Amino acid sequence: MNQNPILKVLSTMTAHQVKHLLMGGQACVFYGAAQFSRDIDLAIVADNANLDRLKKALAELQAEVIAVPPFEADYLARGFAVHFRCQHPDVVGFRIDVMSVMRDVDSFSELWERRTELEMEGGQIIQLMGIGDLVKAKKTQRDKDWPMIRALVDAHYEQHKDEPNEDYVTFWLREGRAPERLIEIGNEFPDVLQRLERERPFLGEALDASKSALRQGLAAEQAAIQELDRNYWKPLKQELENLRWNRDRKF
Repeated sequence: MNQNPILKVLSTMTAHQVKHLLMGGQACVFYGAAQFSRDIDLAIVADNANLDRLKKALAELQAEVIAVPPFEADYLARGFAVHFRCQHPDVVGFRIDVMSVMRDVDSFSELWERRTELEMEGGQIIQLMGIGDLVKAKKTQRDKDWPMIRALVDAHYEQHKDEPNEDYVTFWLREGRAPERLIEIGNEFPDVLQRLERERPFLGEALDASKSALRQGLAAEQAAIQELDRNYWKPLKQELENLRWNRDRKF
């Protein structure tokens, strides 16, 4: 019986000692925010030793680069993702996207310290990006990422609401996107809410149970972050276009 293709990719990375963290849609699935994806997104260390190990893992998976940029450390260090397609029979068609640097996300060493280790049936250990860091990584210009942020926070709340601690409450109020939930948590933990009002001024509306004002604040926050992400990617996208143009000229 063939191994689950997701677990096959991750076990291959582990077998080759690739320093990696699962992020993206597959990580959301493991955190209970259901999302099906045929892609696997990995955060990696982009030093020479780790990239050599990654090349060996990719070779075993018969994975080849399918787009620009090429698989080079410089592109990873500047925030690009490198995309691969697997041809190994156990994972045929699976896409692997790797990144090393993301906008407003901490360095890999810090991400590694906050990672979540998940043991699967059979003993396989999966290294997940911490949920708070995953939420940050999901704050992109793409509209489809924002419902997933809400789902991640809501899933975490449902899992831990019966035994909340200050870190959990801070996470829910700092990243939550459901007005009803913000009102509920804010009124239960007003001291934490008031501390976070400097970061999210509209949180004060939770104490007045004003859903409409919270929705307006959340929408404005999302729009501002999406604009930041567009500006971040604008020069990178132009560079990708240039790379595609130069590649196509050769054919």
